Amino acid sequence: MSGNLSTAGVEETLKDFWASRPRRPQAGRKIAGVAAGIGERYRIDPVIVRIAFVAMALCNGAGFLIYLLGWLWLAQSDDQVSPAEALLGRGRSSTPTPLTILLGLAVFPATGFFVDGGFTMVAGVLLSVGGVYLLHRNRGALNRPAPTPEVTMDQSADGRTDRHATVPPTATPSGPPAWDPLGAAPFAWDLPEPTPAVVYEPPPPPVRRRRSRVGKVTFGLVMLVVAGSAIASDSAAWFTAPHVLGLVVAVLGLGLVVGAFRGGARGLIWLVVPLALAGVGMTSIDGSSFGSERIGDYRDTPTSIEQVQPRYDTNAGEVVVDLRELPTTGSVRTTVEVGVGTAQVFVPENADVTVTCAAELGSFDCLDHKQDGADREQRVVDSGADGPGGLKIELDVRAGVGEVMVTRG
Repeated sequence: MSGNLSTAGVEETLKDFWASRPRRPQAGRKIAGVAAGIGERYRIDPVIVRIAFVAMALCNGAGFLIYLLGWLWLAQSDDQVSPAEALLGRGRSSTPTPLTILLGLAVFPATGFFVDGGFTMVAGVLLSVGGVYLLHRNRGALNRPAPTPEVTMDQSADGRTDRHATVPPTATPSGPPAWDPLGAAPFAWDLPEPTPAVVYEPPPPPVRRRRSRVGKVTFGLVMLVVAGSAIASDSAAWFTAPHVLGLVVAVLGLGLVVGAFRGGARGLIWLVVPLALAGVGMTSIDGSSFGSERIGDYRDTPTSIEQVQPRYDTNAGEVVVDLRELPTTGSVRTTVEVGVGTAQVFVPENADVTVTCAAELGSFDCLDHKQDGADREQRVVDSGADGPGGLKIELDVRAGVGEVMVTRG
């Protein structure tokens, strides 16, 4: 393959992909068989394809859009055409017409995500299309499906239109076969050639494949993305935790696609799965109350009333505030919030504490009042072991996805 891809080469590759596009198998599918069909067509692990779809789905729904299009335009293994082509009257598909119409309607809101999704959505779609292009360019010759019969339309004498598949006619022999070089038996030329004797050949020795570096390179790119985002977050408001996580998952998804036909990237699955779950949690939780643009851990141990900050927060990480070094008199008020992670506050043993603990998805231990689940909130008033009097502390401690802890002593 040359260094510069010509327009003709790209066009030929895309035409060949369409002509030999994967078919959705009946066995091994999880939803519609799109990932299983791609894995079977290019002889790669379908688990990697499914993880790539999940990774791209975090890019504002790009993976969801690509999967819907695959469901509509990839035929099942025993069908003549895809559901969309059957809806246009080009052949037979076992997918019910109402389901095909419903899938087609579902494409419109998915395309709306594409219009409004911004950079992350565009990047996801481009990575998906580019990954499929590279996959077909490198492994398109493997396991090519048999050509489907051409569907033709005939009109009968009574005016009805019949649809049937035509098979190319068998060519008439134009000369004597190899077993009759003198042409002595032309009446038997249409008989099949005799089966040659099978000669056993020992299998070639196994070829040791060079260990792929795709996994290491992808992990290195992830580290660069994280480090660059942490540096840029101080000056660019775009680099919030959901956006950075989306970039990381997109890089891992691209690494899985490349590793699918070069090897050496299967271990990335163990990174993509938890990050994908975290991304789903972060995008499904209302984060409007979390105003921080920071990512990472934050710890503070003030020793005076003036040193207590009015707010401690982070988008992703752990915030620990230790108030046990404060004087025994006075009054303080502060808020601790995390988007994803842990919020922990230590208060003095004898302080008068009024605290509101809340977790949108997770658990909290609020001065020995424990709850877990979704949308949990509780207000606790506790004067300590010595009763009312002394230092007064008012707290508001919240977590979007994670754990909240307020502990004495």
